[in-house]
Amino acid sequence: MNTLNKNIRKRITVKSTTDNLSTIRDFVKSAARDAGFDQDTSSKIVLAADEACTNIIKHAYRFSTKGKIGINISYNNKKFSVAITDNGSHFNSSSIPEPNLKKYYQERRVGGLGMFLMKRLMDEVKYSQPNEKQNKVTLVKYLHN
Repeated sequence: MNTLNKNIRKRITVKSTTDNLSTIRDFVKSAARDAGFDQDTSSKIVLAADEACTNIIKHAYRFSTKGKIGINISYNNKKFSVAITDNGSHFNSSSIPEPNLKKYYQERRVGGLGMFLMKRLMDEVKYSQPNEKQNKVTLVKYLHN
């Protein structure tokens, strides 16, 4: 892993459209690789960020392309953090139960596992509302030297 002693920060803001998911994925992947993560771990971070942004587009903005999604990445030699913000509908993460995967697969359901995946792929997933108009999900992966 990289031996950075200072915090590195990177930021982009995109419109809330699925067309921008590839831009988000490329941005997160580049930062994860710069931080020193291998291909496998970088891919996990990218997938978690993609799931979070897809949920924002689908649920917070209800597919409206007028919203914005902010991606703020910060990292040092210990911690890689992706903070994703939106101004869409508020969401209570504690209202979503853990999925029953056996039942899920028996019913051949599609979708609905985004939060589950984010929690499995990342070391921490935190939901917050910094103010009455903003939602924030923070995805954290610790760098293991």
